[in-house]
Amino acid sequence: MKSSYAIPAAIIIGGIIVAGAVYVSVPHIAPTKAQNAALVRPVSSSDHIFGNPAAPIVIIEYCDFESAYCANFHQTLQQVIANEGVDGQVAWVFREFPLTEIHPNALALARAAECAGTVGGSDTTANNDAFWNFANALFANEPVDPSLLGTEASAAGLSGTTFANCYATASSTLDVRIMADRQNALDMGATGTPFSVILVNGKNPVVMDGAYSYGAVKQIIDQDLAEMN
Repeated sequence: MKSSYAIPAAIIIGGIIVAGAVYVSVPHIAPTKAQNAALVRPVSSSDHIFGNPAAPIVIIEYCDFESAYCANFHQTLQQVIANEGVDGQVAWVFREFPLTEIHPNALALARAAECAGTVGGSDTTANNDAFWNFANALFANEPVDPSLLGTEASAAGLSGTTFANCYATASSTLDVRIMADRQNALDMGATGTPFSVILVNGKNPVVMDGAYSYGAVKQIIDQDLAEMN
């Protein structure tokens, strides 16, 4: 499949490389209260939120679009929102955690997703929807060759020219956001993806480190919901 808006290789190259860390993705058997989970950045209107923004339970996921673990966990969280989030009790926030040390295209894909969320609609709601549609497409077709991002954008209903223009300047306009997400994950002690934090009204943040199964996530949520009643 050829792209009508192929991205020049020169645009893709770049990013911030942090040396010395080796990332793994092995889920813990049970969630643990990380000592520094309280460092999680509060959810705001600038976040990519799927579900009820006022939900009493919020799952903040830090992930990498080039990670197979994230692709699997993405399906899990889609199922969680479709089932446990149907009454507005659970919301999902996606934050960028490109593992640039081991995934050469991770930053390029993060930039593309952020562009979708920036130019995908006429208002905040439309842009949020565009981000999620594009993120779904990236994970469904993972791994995505950055040279085909134009095609992915068109398939997601984005203007090819607008998307290409955004992507061409993303290193100077969107990297601050991407790297802020990444740094927040690192500050909390994240060593791989997916790395998630569960926020529940009136409780301390709880970490899910790794790609939990749907059953495991459901069990955590059901327990939290039961304690609210």
